[in-house]
Amino acid sequence: MQYVSFEKNRKYDLIAIGRIAIDFNPLDYFKPLSESQQYRKYLGGSPANVAVGLARLGKKVGFFAKVSDDQFGDYVTDFFKKEKIDVSRIKRAEHGEKLGLTFTEILSPTESSILMYRDGVADLMLAPEDIDEEYIASSKAILISGTALAQSPSREACLKAMQLAEKNNTKIIFDIDYRAYNWKSKDEIAVYYTAVAEHADIIMGSREEYDLTQAIFAPDMDDEATAKYWFSKRAKIVIIKHGKKGSTAHTFDGQKYNIKPFPVAAFKSFGGGDGYGSAFLYGLFDGKDIMDCLELGSASASMLVSAHGCSEFMPTVAELEKFIADEKKEFGDMIARE
Repeated sequence: MQYVSFEKNRKYDLIAIGRIAIDFNPLDYFKPLSESQQYRKYLGGSPANVAVGLARLGKKVGFFAKVSDDQFGDYVTDFFKKEKIDVSRIKRAEHGEKLGLTFTEILSPTESSILMYRDGVADLMLAPEDIDEEYIASSKAILISGTALAQSPSREACLKAMQLAEKNNTKIIFDIDYRAYNWKSKDEIAVYYTAVAEHADIIMGSREEYDLTQAIFAPDMDDEATAKYWFSKRAKIVIIKHGKKGSTAHTFDGQKYNIKPFPVAAFKSFGGGDGYGSAFLYGLFDGKDIMDCLELGSASASMLVSAHGCSEFMPTVAELEKFIADEKKEFGDMIARE
């Protein structure tokens, strides 16, 4: 069953909105961040990673964003161009704002953390006047990242995009994508997350992220109650992630579909979520069965946690299919399916 119907004959499959940043991952890993001295630079930011992932899988992708007016801004824009992501709505910050920087700590394959520099960042300067209806109407869906709601004028830009998407039957995907930086209080988080989630066709997040979203009106819901609540608004698919335990896609007809991670030798504990999101959405855009979409997402997530970075290691369709075939040959056809 196809739970979300996308408009056909649109130029783009997805237009993402929000954070484009830079990740610095240590080359001298398995030690504290304070002791690391060598790093590799990657394009980062959850919506940017999802955009790259979808483009690698052959989908047409656009992006609304503000980036720094410097060589790092050149770097991320050129990276997008190389991946055939449209950059016509990526603008330069006008008052010296810089790209957010993330330094990652890889203590072990299961212990990782991030140190983010998010003060005065360019991505939060995206303004309502940067959002135009023509671009949104040219896409099957938009992706709103929760971090883009943390501060004005970015949050108003997202709300405008959401309203224009509803007007033009462009589906709304909300990736809760919680990061503590830039938020002032849990009440503020809940207010803005709820404002978008109530209008989203697809919601993706962890159990913790749903708890933050529902903190004001329903702080103690379990997964089933959470899904039922958002179905009473607009959502058709609610994905709730449980880390190493896997994830569940709840659908508006009362069904739920469970997926487990594919077994891999993990290198780090971050990055899998963006691979999961991009591959799941790829399957959805292609009209695949919901379990096949989840399998693609789980496979991409496993591939990403075994890689040094995220954006540059997003798989192609051929790589994704080979990984799944190899895993099933070794572990059995139902290895990831519950």
